Amino acid sequence: MKYALLFLLGLGAAGAAHAQAPAPAATAASEPTAAMLQRYTTAGGQTTFFSTAPLEDIEALNSRVAAIFDLSNGQLAFSMLMKDFQFKNSLMQEHFNENYAESDKYPRARFTGTLVTMPTEAQLRSGPQPVYVQGLLTIHNVKRKVRVPGTLQLRGNDLVVTSKFAVAPADYKIKIPALVRNNIAKSIDVSVILSCQPGPAGTASIAK
Repeated sequence: MKYALLFLLGLGAAGAAHAQAPAPAATAASEPTAAMLQRYTTAGGQTTFFSTAPLEDIEALNSRVAAIFDLSNGQLAFSMLMKDFQFKNSLMQEHFNENYAESDKYPRARFTGTLVTMPTEAQLRSGPQPVYVQGLLTIHNVKRKVRVPGTLQLRGNDLVVTSKFAVAPADYKIKIPALVRNNIAKSIDVSVILSCQPGPAGTASIAK
């Protein structure tokens, strides 16, 4: 049909996820404090995807992204159900789940990765810090190594994580019918916003 897919993930790379700018120089991390050793979690992170198409723009929001970020080692994981993406157009949502994402067969998208560089706690509290995360993005049961840009900020007790990148459906074996192929962008812009609170959860339940 005329409607494309794609999500993501948080966090949430052109082609599979190619960064648009060179990675920042490594920063010497200070000795971890009690605050830096905390794990931060959320069950209400947001991921949006957007694509400009000749016939109709494609946009959807998922507000039920589960995520964990461990500042002691820079590890991040997030997970979401594809059916949690909400479209303004109900027919587009149906095509997304049935014809493109195949959400019943491949219900979940996931990312697990690690910070390339670790800002200090003082830097994180001074404002959003540019970072890069590299890891595995899984969509449509296809895993690909990605490296994506983002920001981190400690705002009060919360850790705020953002990322913007692009995902190509073809990289994840998502088939677009020939009839509408020219009406669908070859890459989808993805945005991730996670506001995480201190918590004891581990990455295992999210990464599975």
